[in-house]
Amino acid sequence: MQKLLAIIRPYAVPLAWLQAMVAMVGSLYGSEILKFTPCNLCWYQRIALYPQTIILAIAMFRGDKKVWMYALPLAALGWLFGLYQNLLYYGVIPETIALCTNSTPCTTRYMSLFGFIDFPQLSLLALTVIIVLLWISREPKKAVLK
Repeated sequence: MQKLLAIIRPYAVPLAWLQAMVAMVGSLYGSEILKFTPCNLCWYQRIALYPQTIILAIAMFRGDKKVWMYALPLAALGWLFGLYQNLLYYGVIPETIALCTNSTPCTTRYMSLFGFIDFPQLSLLALTVIIVLLWISREPKKAVLK
């Protein structure tokens, strides 16, 4: 496992940036081209996702090895909103917090890819991939000899 992580680590931030870009373009395509109106929870996830494209790009060009320290909490916040939306979307929990108060309910079903992958799943998956890649990007701790 350590060898695999060592292979992935140098590419983790660029891959996280690529994931953030694909997710951002996909969400903009849905709202601007297909005219799907994002719900409140979608906006909260976008607020956590869109800046990742800039943060991770700057980190790549600067060679910032500690980008995970400030990009990971933002992605985790978006992930929590995504988890909440998925639980609502699939009826696992009732809406107890009034986060979905605009004209588009957070359980609106616009489309499914392959008949079973919906927008809330895609958002949660994208943020999960970013979180995992940022976690992998951390420098391994050096063993201290006593």
